[in-house]
Amino acid sequence: QVQLVESGGGLVQAGDSLRLSCAASGRAFSNYAMGWFRQAPGKEREFVASISWSGGLTYYADSVKGRFTISRDNAKNTVYLQMNSLKPEDAAAYYCAAGRTFRATNREHDFDSWGQGTQVTVSS
Repeated sequence: QVQLVESGGGLVQAGDSLRLSCAASGRAFSNYAMGWFRQAPGKEREFVASISWSGGLTYYADSVKGRFTISRDNAKNTVYLQMNSLKPEDAAAYYCAAGRTFRATNREHDFDSWGQGTQVTVSS
């Protein structure tokens, strides 16, 4: 099992940027893919981005492509989500997730450990 702790959420205005961080412990970090998901009130949790074990492959939801960047630092056991040009529809609780394998995917069932979430609020 992996323990994940997210940070970096907050209240910003539309067009601003935020960087989320997720610190992992409990399993060799470089052995598995990492992902970010989000859930807005009244909506189902949705995929945002994922990154393979080495950082060489990334996937993005169409809604964030070109605005968000996922990255990882295996030496620091940390994955990041740089969010630029934020929109009100990006407001949600953002969850970090650890993959079951080293492959990055956009499928929720391919991730088996989850953080507690960090809230992102975007005012228009």
